[in-house]
Amino acid sequence: MQDRTSVKFIWVMILNFIITIAEFLGGIFSGSLALLSDALHNLGDTGAIVLSFFAHLISKKNKDQIKTFGYERAETLAAFTNGVALVIISFFLIIEAIGRFFKPEPIKGNIMLVVAIIGLIANIISMAAMHNDSKDNLNVKSTFIHMLSDALSSIVVVIGAIFIKIWHWEWLDPTLTILVSIFILYEAFKIIKNAADVLMESNPSIDLDQVKEIMLTVPEITNVHHVHLWKYSDQLTMLDAHVNVQSNLETAELETIYNKLEQKLSSLGINHITLQAECTRGLKEDMIENNKND
Repeated sequence: MQDRTSVKFIWVMILNFIITIAEFLGGIFSGSLALLSDALHNLGDTGAIVLSFFAHLISKKNKDQIKTFGYERAETLAAFTNGVALVIISFFLIIEAIGRFFKPEPIKGNIMLVVAIIGLIANIISMAAMHNDSKDNLNVKSTFIHMLSDALSSIVVVIGAIFIKIWHWEWLDPTLTILVSIFILYEAFKIIKNAADVLMESNPSIDLDQVKEIMLTVPEITNVHHVHLWKYSDQLTMLDAHVNVQSNLETAELETIYNKLEQKLSSLGINHITLQAECTRGLKEDMIENNKND
């Protein structure tokens, strides 16, 4: 990561931590559960930014004899952890909000409104700081999306504070809390699913039939079997396959075939290919063989 981007990360982390403390205090003194929920949202996002930042640094470590694939999945583990934490926080807030319907507490709308506006301004500043770098860096982009969700959450709290201040609709506070929590849950489950798919080495929605069709356009290949296609990290999609070829091919010719396949399959986003050439073994086998050790 470039030094300029690293400095932005640090400033955004500090700014979000300050927002979190301010909203926690504002929520306690105003009695606003929506403000407390936004504070917890910001706390989760601050933790996410910290984890993403350090996970990114770890992911840049060189491969070694223990981690022969390298450390890129540190970012995936951080994303999965952040997602689980957000789910737990969201369920806690929903339970607290439901309790407020049956046992409402007075809310000081003025404090709630001032703190919410400060939080919104700070979130907009954070978004502006990360916007340019988010165009070319997926990790920075995820941080930008966190800031966007914070800004939306702050907007909801501001609206709630205005209604509570003018019309004293205190029931709106737990209602908005539930809505914000549902939104966080939705985003958290997407993060968890995407991270789990990477950790479980799932196919990143690439059509295997299309893969086979492309590979069979090379005349020397007669069959493709024992295929494994998975997303190792945000930047790396891998393919491992056995291909049946003519028995009279030499090593140099096989290397030419491999190069052709790398170029053809790159159009599908596959950027790391390992192939095993065979003549007759597996000639009648399918791409995916069930209940067999590969």
